[in-house]
Amino acid sequence: MHDRPLPDILALGEPMVEFNQAGDPSGRLYRQGFGGDVSNFAIAAARQGARVGLVSAVGDDPYGRLLRGLWTEEGVDDRFVRTDPEAYTAVYFVTHDAQGHHFHFFRQGSAAARLGPAQLPLAALQGCRLLHLSGISLGISTTACDAGLAAIAAAREAGVTVSFDTNLRRKLWPLARARAVITEAMRAADLCLPSLDDVTALTGLTDPDAIVDHCLSLGARVVALKLGADGALVADAKQRHRIAPHPCQAVDATGAGDTFGGAFATRWLAGDDLPTAGRYAAVAAALSTEGFGAVEPIPRAESVRRALAAVPPDAGEPGQ
Repeated sequence: MHDRPLPDILALGEPMVEFNQAGDPSGRLYRQGFGGDVSNFAIAAARQGARVGLVSAVGDDPYGRLLRGLWTEEGVDDRFVRTDPEAYTAVYFVTHDAQGHHFHFFRQGSAAARLGPAQLPLAALQGCRLLHLSGISLGISTTACDAGLAAIAAAREAGVTVSFDTNLRRKLWPLARARAVITEAMRAADLCLPSLDDVTALTGLTDPDAIVDHCLSLGARVVALKLGADGALVADAKQRHRIAPHPCQAVDATGAGDTFGGAFATRWLAGDDLPTAGRYAAVAAALSTEGFGAVEPIPRAESVRRALAAVPPDAGEPGQ
């Protein structure tokens, strides 16, 4: 184990097992899948060719074992995922009705929520190239929040790039606390991966350019703002590019933002310029919506490159 090189990317947060009602007219049968934003991010990065691992915890239960089996299959390094014998692995259910799909989470007191600063693999956090975490990583418990902030501090001290996805979930914490903690994390991030709706809820800003300006003013080196069906806006202090949405037959957008983030971080870390990484990530995210569930539809690099080759590269014009 110790002879293995460290992953280039480490993602810290809560993995989950999914039970999805999709496709059953009676509503009584659920299909088992996987979720958890940073696990989705890690799998998306691995499918694009990155060496990636997770920092988390699971319970000593069938769901934790299912997740470890998934990561082994996907080539995601799980040596920094603890097994907590006194806690359970978080799960969630997805139900469907005329209003769309609805999520029901069972995560309070989960193994990942109990992971504290003392259990962090500091040498790994300081030896990787990029640390990724999210608003959910910080919102699931005060213990997890402390661990996330400590991980960011350790990474920054070692010169490791920090990537942060806002991923605001209002049910996890009061908006005032979410605003304070997420803003602090954004100040510490080199790569900021916000969603339009998140930043609007946190700041009141609605214009994509104003949101990018806000993120850059907090200290981000690179901002990749996810605009859903409208594509993305990628920027740094010197350039700004609108990324057009990639045409797709969307059936389920679960995990699309995580796919965008994992794909963008992988390509940016590999040396792609902003518009190239942005176009790649937008295509990956679009393709991920063409199937059900957070993980199964995440495309592999060859599928993304095939889709990229089928459209002219005219989606990266500088913004105004």
